[in-house]
Amino acid sequence: MKRILVALVLCVAATATAGQPAHAASLSMLGADVSTVQRALDLGARYYDASGVQRDPLDILKSVGVNYARLRIWNNPISGYNNKAKVLQQARAIKAKGLKLMVDFHYSDTWADPGKQYKPAAWSSHDISRLQTDVYDYTYDVCASLKAQGTTPDSVQIGNEINTGMLWPDGQVTNNNFTNLGLLLKAGYNATKACNSSTQVIIHTARVESGARWFYDGIRAQGVQWDITALSYYCMWHGTLSNLSGVIADMRSRYGKDVIIAETAYPFTADNADSTRNVDTSGCSGYGLTWRGQQANFAAVQSTARNAGAIGVFYWEPTWYAVPGNGWDPADINGSGNEWDNMAIFDWTGHINPDLRWTP
Repeated sequence: MKRILVALVLCVAATATAGQPAHAASLSMLGADVSTVQRALDLGARYYDASGVQRDPLDILKSVGVNYARLRIWNNPISGYNNKAKVLQQARAIKAKGLKLMVDFHYSDTWADPGKQYKPAAWSSHDISRLQTDVYDYTYDVCASLKAQGTTPDSVQIGNEINTGMLWPDGQVTNNNFTNLGLLLKAGYNATKACNSSTQVIIHTARVESGARWFYDGIRAQGVQWDITALSYYCMWHGTLSNLSGVIADMRSRYGKDVIIAETAYPFTADNADSTRNVDTSGCSGYGLTWRGQQANFAAVQSTARNAGAIGVFYWEPTWYAVPGNGWDPADINGSGNEWDNMAIFDWTGHINPDLRWTP
Protein backbone atom coordinates (compact mmCIF):
# COMPACT_ATOMS: atom_id res chain seq x y z
CA MET A 1 0.00 0.00 0.00
CA LYS A 2 2.83 2.38 0.88
CA ARG A 3 4.44 1.81 -2.53
CA ILE A 4 1.10 2.51 -4.24
CA LEU A 5 0.71 5.80 -2.36
CA VAL A 6 4.27 6.84 -3.21
CA ALA A 7 3.61 6.05 -6.85
CA LEU A 8 0.46 8.16 -6.84
CA VAL A 9 2.30 11.11 -5.28
CA LEU A 10 5.05 10.84 -7.88
CA CYS A 11 2.46 10.70 -10.64
CA VAL A 12 0.77 13.89 -9.43
CA ALA A 13 4.13 15.62 -9.07
CA ALA A 14 5.12 14.62 -12.58
CA THR A 15 1.88 16.00 -13.96
CA ALA A 16 2.39 19.34 -12.19
CA THR A 17 6.01 19.45 -13.34
CA ALA A 18 4.84 19.04 -16.90
CA GLY A 19 2.92 22.31 -16.55
CA GLN A 20 -0.57 21.04 -15.79
CA PRO A 21 -1.92 22.46 -12.51
CA ALA A 22 -3.07 19.81 -10.08
CA HIS A 23 -6.85 19.52 -9.77
CA ALA A 24 -8.05 22.03 -7.21
CA ALA A 25 -9.62 20.43 -4.17
CA SER A 26 -10.75 23.83 -2.94
CA LEU A 27 -11.01 27.48 -3.90
CA SER A 28 -8.08 29.47 -2.54
CA MET A 29 -8.97 32.85 -4.10
CA LEU A 30 -12.27 33.85 -2.50
CA GLY A 31 -12.70 37.29 -3.90
CA ALA A 32 -14.79 40.43 -4.00
CA ASP A 33 -14.41 43.42 -6.30
CA VAL A 34 -14.82 46.38 -3.95
CA SER A 35 -13.90 49.17 -6.35
CA THR A 36 -16.84 51.44 -5.42
CA VAL A 37 -16.82 50.93 -1.66
CA GLN A 38 -14.35 53.74 -0.97
CA ARG A 39 -16.64 56.29 -2.60
CA ALA A 40 -19.65 54.84 -0.76
CA LEU A 41 -17.92 55.20 2.61
CA ASP A 42 -16.78 58.72 1.78
CA LEU A 43 -20.45 59.55 1.15
CA GLY A 44 -21.45 58.14 4.52
CA ALA A 45 -22.75 54.73 3.48
CA ARG A 46 -23.22 52.21 6.27
CA TYR A 47 -22.91 48.45 6.14
CA TYR A 48 -24.51 45.93 8.50
CA ASP A 49 -23.79 42.27 9.10
CA ALA A 50 -26.43 39.53 9.37
CA SER A 51 -27.00 40.43 13.03
CA GLY A 52 -27.74 44.02 12.11
CA VAL A 53 -24.49 45.33 13.57
CA GLN A 54 -22.84 48.20 11.68
CA ARG A 55 -19.28 47.26 10.72
CA ASP A 56 -16.55 48.02 8.22
CA PRO A 57 -17.65 46.37 4.94
CA LEU A 58 -14.27 44.65 4.55
CA ASP A 59 -14.70 43.08 7.98
CA ILE A 60 -18.18 41.91 7.04
CA LEU A 61 -16.89 40.39 3.81
CA LYS A 62 -14.07 38.64 5.67
CA SER A 63 -16.57 37.20 8.12
CA VAL A 64 -18.44 35.48 5.28
CA GLY A 65 -15.34 34.02 3.69
CA VAL A 66 -13.63 36.65 1.52
CA ASN A 67 -9.83 36.55 1.50
CA TYR A 68 -9.03 38.52 -1.66
CA ALA A 69 -10.04 42.02 -2.81
CA ARG A 70 -10.05 43.24 -6.39
CA LEU A 71 -9.68 46.91 -7.35
CA ARG A 72 -10.03 48.38 -10.82
CA ILE A 73 -7.74 51.22 -11.78
CA TRP A 74 -8.50 53.91 -14.34
CA ASN A 75 -5.76 56.20 -15.62
CA ASN A 76 -7.30 59.64 -15.08
CA PRO A 77 -11.06 59.42 -14.46
CA ILE A 78 -12.94 62.71 -14.11
CA SER A 79 -14.54 61.42 -10.89
CA GLY A 80 -11.21 61.30 -9.07
CA TYR A 81 -12.02 57.75 -7.91
CA ASN A 82 -10.42 54.46 -9.02
CA ASN A 83 -7.29 56.39 -10.00
CA LYS A 84 -3.79 55.66 -8.76
CA ALA A 85 -4.05 57.80 -5.61
CA LYS A 86 -7.34 56.22 -4.56
CA VAL A 87 -6.11 52.69 -5.33
CA LEU A 88 -3.04 53.29 -3.16
CA GLN A 89 -5.29 54.48 -0.35
CA GLN A 90 -7.71 51.60 -0.66
CA ALA A 91 -4.88 49.07 -0.95
CA ARG A 92 -3.67 50.13 2.50
CA ALA A 93 -7.09 49.47 3.98
CA ILE A 94 -7.32 46.09 2.23
CA LYS A 95 -3.89 44.88 3.29
CA ALA A 96 -4.48 46.13 6.85
CA LYS A 97 -7.38 43.66 7.02
CA GLY A 98 -5.10 40.78 6.01
CA LEU A 99 -6.69 40.44 2.57
CA LYS A 100 -4.81 39.75 -0.63
CA LEU A 101 -4.95 42.31 -3.44
CA MET A 102 -5.68 42.09 -7.15
CA VAL A 103 -5.29 45.22 -9.28
CA ASP A 104 -7.42 45.28 -12.43
CA PHE A 105 -5.84 47.55 -15.06
CA HIS A 106 -8.45 48.90 -17.49
CA TYR A 107 -5.89 51.11 -19.28
CA SER A 108 -8.60 53.70 -19.78
CA ASP A 109 -10.12 56.73 -18.06
CA THR A 110 -13.44 54.89 -17.91
CA TRP A 111 -14.98 51.44 -18.22
CA ALA A 112 -13.23 48.88 -20.40
CA ASP A 113 -15.23 45.74 -21.26
CA PRO A 114 -16.09 43.60 -24.32
CA GLY A 115 -18.01 46.45 -25.95
CA LYS A 116 -15.52 49.27 -25.40
CA GLN A 117 -11.81 49.61 -24.82
CA TYR A 118 -11.16 53.35 -24.97
CA LYS A 119 -7.63 54.69 -24.76
CA PRO A 120 -7.00 57.10 -21.89
CA ALA A 121 -6.96 60.70 -23.11
CA ALA A 122 -3.24 61.04 -22.45
CA TRP A 123 -2.53 58.20 -24.87
CA SER A 124 -5.14 59.02 -27.49
CA SER A 125 -2.72 59.89 -30.30
CA HIS A 126 -0.16 57.19 -29.53
CA ASP A 127 0.62 54.42 -32.00
CA ILE A 128 1.29 50.78 -31.10
CA SER A 129 4.98 51.39 -30.50
CA ARG A 130 4.32 54.19 -28.03
CA LEU A 131 1.44 52.28 -26.44
CA GLN A 132 3.78 49.43 -25.54
CA THR A 133 5.91 51.91 -23.62
CA ASP A 134 2.79 53.46 -22.07
CA VAL A 135 1.52 50.10 -20.82
CA TYR A 136 4.93 49.12 -19.46
CA ASP A 137 5.62 52.41 -17.71
CA TYR A 138 2.13 52.82 -16.26
CA THR A 139 1.90 49.22 -15.03
CA TYR A 140 5.36 49.39 -13.49
CA ASP A 141 4.67 52.76 -11.83
CA VAL A 142 1.42 51.62 -10.20
CA CYS A 143 2.94 48.33 -9.05
CA ALA A 144 6.10 49.99 -7.75
CA SER A 145 4.07 52.63 -5.88
CA LEU A 146 2.00 49.93 -4.22
CA LYS A 147 5.15 48.00 -3.36
CA ALA A 148 6.84 51.08 -1.89
CA GLN A 149 4.02 51.57 0.63
CA GLY A 150 4.06 47.91 1.66
CA THR A 151 0.98 46.81 -0.29
CA THR A 152 2.53 44.87 -3.16
CA PRO A 153 -0.24 43.44 -5.35
CA ASP A 154 -0.58 39.68 -5.15
CA SER A 155 -1.95 39.66 -8.69
CA VAL A 156 -2.71 42.06 -11.52
CA GLN A 157 -4.96 41.89 -14.54
CA ILE A 158 -3.46 43.17 -17.77
CA GLY A 159 -6.69 44.52 -19.23
CA ASN A 160 -10.32 43.95 -18.30
CA GLU A 161 -12.58 41.58 -20.28
CA ILE A 162 -10.38 41.98 -23.35
CA ASN A 163 -12.46 39.69 -25.60
CA THR A 164 -11.22 41.37 -28.76
CA GLY A 165 -8.26 43.31 -27.45
CA MET A 166 -7.61 46.54 -25.57
CA LEU A 167 -6.59 50.13 -26.28
CA TRP A 168 -8.66 50.20 -29.43
CA PRO A 169 -8.17 50.58 -32.32
CA ASP A 170 -4.43 49.85 -32.11
CA GLY A 171 -4.72 46.86 -29.79
CA GLN A 172 -7.96 45.51 -31.22
CA VAL A 173 -8.04 42.00 -32.67
CA THR A 174 -9.33 42.22 -36.23
CA ASN A 175 -9.26 39.49 -38.90
CA ASN A 176 -7.84 37.12 -36.25
CA ASN A 177 -4.70 39.25 -35.99
CA PHE A 178 -3.41 39.16 -32.40
CA THR A 179 -0.05 40.81 -33.15
CA ASN A 180 -0.65 44.20 -31.52
CA LEU A 181 -2.57 42.80 -28.58
CA GLY A 182 0.29 40.38 -27.99
CA LEU A 183 2.76 43.27 -27.86
CA LEU A 184 0.66 45.13 -25.28
CA LEU A 185 0.13 42.07 -23.09
CA LYS A 186 3.86 41.31 -23.13
CA ALA A 187 4.57 44.88 -22.02
CA GLY A 188 2.17 44.53 -19.09
CA TYR A 189 3.55 41.13 -18.12
CA ASN A 190 7.17 42.28 -18.26
CA ALA A 191 6.45 45.41 -16.23
CA THR A 192 4.70 43.42 -13.52
CA LYS A 193 7.49 40.89 -13.20
CA ALA A 194 10.13 43.63 -13.23
CA CYS A 195 8.31 45.25 -10.32
CA ASN A 196 7.75 42.05 -8.35
CA SER A 197 8.48 38.62 -9.76
CA SER A 198 6.00 36.83 -7.49
CA THR A 199 3.00 38.96 -8.46
CA GLN A 200 0.75 36.77 -10.60
CA VAL A 201 -0.30 38.09 -14.01
CA ILE A 202 -3.91 37.45 -14.96
CA ILE A 203 -5.42 37.71 -18.43
CA HIS A 204 -9.18 38.11 -18.35
CA THR A 205 -11.91 37.65 -20.94
CA ALA A 206 -15.68 37.23 -20.73
CA ARG A 207 -15.61 34.47 -23.33
CA VAL A 208 -17.17 31.63 -21.36
CA GLU A 209 -20.03 31.11 -23.79
CA SER A 210 -17.82 30.97 -26.91
CA GLY A 211 -14.39 31.85 -28.20
CA ALA A 212 -12.24 31.15 -25.16
CA ARG A 213 -9.93 28.85 -27.11
CA TRP A 214 -9.79 31.31 -30.01
CA PHE A 215 -8.66 34.09 -27.70
CA TYR A 216 -6.09 32.24 -25.61
CA ASP A 217 -4.74 30.32 -28.62
CA GLY A 218 -4.35 33.69 -30.33
CA ILE A 219 -2.29 35.31 -27.60
CA ARG A 220 -0.27 32.15 -26.94
CA ALA A 221 0.74 32.07 -30.60
CA GLN A 222 2.20 35.56 -30.07
CA GLY A 223 4.37 34.30 -27.22
CA VAL A 224 2.32 36.00 -24.49
CA GLN A 225 2.94 34.70 -20.99
CA TRP A 226 0.48 34.74 -18.11
CA ASP A 227 -0.01 32.95 -14.80
CA ILE A 228 -3.78 32.72 -14.34
CA THR A 229 -6.57 32.44 -16.90
CA ALA A 230 -9.60 34.51 -15.85
CA LEU A 231 -13.18 34.33 -17.11
CA SER A 232 -16.37 36.23 -16.36
CA TYR A 233 -19.53 34.23 -15.70
CA TYR A 234 -23.00 35.70 -15.30
CA CYS A 235 -25.65 33.06 -15.89
CA MET A 236 -28.01 35.50 -17.63
CA TRP A 237 -25.40 36.23 -20.32
CA HIS A 238 -22.90 33.37 -20.36
CA GLY A 239 -24.86 30.15 -20.60
CA THR A 240 -25.24 27.13 -18.40
CA LEU A 241 -23.18 25.96 -15.47
CA SER A 242 -22.47 22.80 -17.41
CA ASN A 243 -20.87 24.86 -20.16
CA LEU A 244 -18.91 26.83 -17.57
CA SER A 245 -17.56 23.59 -16.14
CA GLY A 246 -16.45 22.40 -19.55
CA VAL A 247 -14.70 25.66 -20.39
CA ILE A 248 -12.83 25.76 -17.07
CA ALA A 249 -11.64 22.19 -17.52
CA ASP A 250 -10.62 22.89 -21.11
CA MET A 251 -8.69 26.04 -20.15
CA ARG A 252 -6.78 24.18 -17.44
CA SER A 253 -5.91 21.30 -19.70
CA ARG A 254 -5.09 23.30 -22.82
CA TYR A 255 -2.86 25.97 -21.29
CA GLY A 256 -1.58 24.34 -18.11
CA LYS A 257 -2.50 27.32 -15.97
CA ASP A 258 -4.79 27.93 -13.02
CA VAL A 259 -8.24 29.33 -13.78
CA ILE A 260 -10.44 31.74 -11.85
CA ILE A 261 -13.86 33.27 -12.31
CA ALA A 262 -12.91 36.95 -12.05
CA GLU A 263 -16.51 38.17 -12.07
CA THR A 264 -19.92 36.77 -11.19
CA ALA A 265 -23.09 38.11 -9.55
CA TYR A 266 -26.83 37.52 -9.33
CA PRO A 267 -29.84 39.79 -8.57
CA PHE A 268 -31.72 39.49 -5.29
CA THR A 269 -34.72 41.44 -6.60
CA ALA A 270 -36.23 42.78 -9.80
CA ASP A 271 -37.00 46.09 -8.08
CA ASN A 272 -34.96 49.22 -8.59
CA ALA A 273 -33.59 51.56 -5.94
CA ASP A 274 -33.04 54.60 -8.16
CA SER A 275 -33.91 56.09 -11.54
CA THR A 276 -31.20 54.22 -13.44
CA ARG A 277 -32.35 51.03 -15.14
CA ASN A 278 -30.95 47.88 -13.57
CA VAL A 279 -28.62 45.84 -15.74
CA ASP A 280 -30.71 42.66 -15.26
CA THR A 281 -34.15 41.99 -13.81
CA SER A 282 -34.86 38.52 -15.19
CA GLY A 283 -32.31 36.27 -13.51
CA CYS A 284 -31.92 32.63 -14.55
CA SER A 285 -34.10 29.54 -14.46
CA GLY A 286 -33.98 27.76 -11.12
CA TYR A 287 -32.93 30.78 -9.09
CA GLY A 288 -35.48 33.22 -7.69
CA LEU A 289 -34.92 36.95 -7.45
CA THR A 290 -34.60 36.74 -3.68
CA TRP A 291 -31.87 36.58 -1.05
CA ARG A 292 -32.14 32.80 -1.22
CA GLY A 293 -31.94 32.77 -5.01
CA GLN A 294 -28.86 34.97 -4.99
CA GLN A 295 -27.21 32.75 -2.41
CA ALA A 296 -28.07 29.57 -4.30
CA ASN A 297 -26.74 30.89 -7.58
CA PHE A 298 -23.46 32.04 -6.05
CA ALA A 299 -23.08 28.71 -4.24
CA ALA A 300 -23.69 26.86 -7.53
CA VAL A 301 -21.10 28.95 -9.37
CA GLN A 302 -18.55 28.27 -6.65
CA SER A 303 -19.33 24.55 -6.63
CA THR A 304 -19.10 24.31 -10.41
CA ALA A 305 -15.81 26.19 -10.50
CA ARG A 306 -14.35 24.11 -7.68
CA ASN A 307 -15.38 20.78 -9.20
CA ALA A 308 -13.99 21.79 -12.60
CA GLY A 309 -10.62 22.60 -11.06
CA ALA A 310 -10.69 26.39 -10.78
CA ILE A 311 -8.86 27.99 -7.86
CA GLY A 312 -10.97 31.09 -7.31
CA VAL A 313 -14.27 32.94 -7.68
CA PHE A 314 -14.78 36.71 -7.35
CA TYR A 315 -18.14 38.39 -6.79
CA TRP A 316 -18.30 41.63 -8.74
CA GLU A 317 -19.13 44.74 -6.68
CA PRO A 318 -21.03 43.08 -3.79
CA THR A 319 -20.92 46.33 -1.80
CA TRP A 320 -22.29 48.64 -4.53
CA TYR A 321 -25.76 49.32 -3.23
CA ALA A 322 -27.63 52.48 -4.24
CA VAL A 323 -25.93 55.42 -2.52
CA PRO A 324 -26.73 58.83 -4.05
CA GLY A 325 -23.55 60.29 -5.51
CA ASN A 326 -21.92 56.91 -6.17
CA GLY A 327 -23.05 56.63 -9.78
CA TRP A 328 -21.77 54.42 -12.55
CA ASP A 329 -20.45 57.20 -14.79
CA PRO A 330 -17.03 58.56 -13.79
CA ALA A 331 -17.76 61.68 -15.86
CA ASP A 332 -20.91 62.29 -13.78
CA ILE A 333 -20.46 60.29 -10.59
CA ASN A 334 -22.75 62.59 -8.62
CA GLY A 335 -25.60 62.65 -11.10
CA SER A 336 -25.60 59.14 -12.51
CA GLY A 337 -27.32 56.23 -10.81
CA ASN A 338 -26.46 52.63 -10.06
CA GLU A 339 -27.54 49.88 -12.44
CA TRP A 340 -26.14 47.25 -10.05
CA ASP A 341 -28.20 48.01 -6.95
CA ASN A 342 -30.18 44.75 -7.26
CA MET A 343 -27.00 42.67 -7.85
CA ALA A 344 -25.13 43.75 -4.71
CA ILE A 345 -25.21 41.47 -1.67
CA PHE A 346 -26.24 44.39 0.54
CA ASP A 347 -29.78 45.74 0.31
CA TRP A 348 -30.71 49.39 -0.11
CA THR A 349 -30.19 50.10 3.58
CA GLY A 350 -26.78 48.39 3.68
CA HIS A 351 -27.82 45.07 5.25
CA ILE A 352 -26.08 41.97 3.94
CA ASN A 353 -27.73 38.90 2.43
CA PRO A 354 -27.74 36.72 5.57
CA ASP A 355 -27.36 33.45 3.66
CA LEU A 356 -24.52 34.19 1.24
CA ARG A 357 -21.03 32.75 1.81
CA TRP A 358 -17.72 32.32 0.04
CA THR A 359 -16.62 28.72 0.61
CA PRO A 360 -13.27 27.07 -0.05
